[in-house]
Amino acid sequence: MNARPRVLVVVPTYNEAENLPRIVPLILGQGDAFHVLVVDDNSPDGTGRLADDMAAANDRVDVLHRSGKLGLGTAYVAGFRRGLEGGFDILIEMDADLSHPPDTLPALVAALEDAGVAVGSRYVGGRIAVVNWPMSRLLISLFGSWYARVITRVPVNDATGGFNAFRREVIEAVGLEKIESNGYSFQIELKLRAWRAGYTLCEVPIVFTERDTGESKMSKSIVVEAVWRVWKLRLLDLFGKL
Repeated sequence: MNARPRVLVVVPTYNEAENLPRIVPLILGQGDAFHVLVVDDNSPDGTGRLADDMAAANDRVDVLHRSGKLGLGTAYVAGFRRGLEGGFDILIEMDADLSHPPDTLPALVAALEDAGVAVGSRYVGGRIAVVNWPMSRLLISLFGSWYARVITRVPVNDATGGFNAFRREVIEAVGLEKIESNGYSFQIELKLRAWRAGYTLCEVPIVFTERDTGESKMSKSIVVEAVWRVWKLRLLDLFGKL
């Protein structure tokens, strides 16, 4: 990895007009190496226009506009492709709603000195670091990570977490064209494919804070996809077709 790697933080958005002006400056404030790519799914609240204004004012901000609400997984795949084309050394997934702490970004980057993937983990070391979640949501998340880990054997405590950093060679080795998941199971699939490609995964402790503005994108269909998708991933892995 370069002595001073160029870092692209990919931030998918759909109706995040209130949060985007808050999160982007916090990301850029972590250092000149950090760039932001907003992947907007034609938000009706004007998020895309706000992102364009930010990009016009700062050359470390870029925007990728999509035609509609096409899903989290495809947003990251499109963002990663843009990052690879742009020559970035590190690609990071991050939510727009300030649930992921921007001041942990340098720690994720530093962890990639010894690993291919750095996972911003809510559950590492026996700790549960989640703020403002109802017990029902916490139990679903804890069970989901346990369920994914047991079935796929991916060696991380927070298998479903969405605050992750990848060295570019990991994304190149995974093969973005192979990824099928589009909801939160995308997070499981990407970690599993990176691990099976021979890369080390490490976990960096974070405190996850539930959004205070806007609406969560979690839905029943996303949970259902994750439940059956991990079994398909396990079968693909067993038969050497991952």
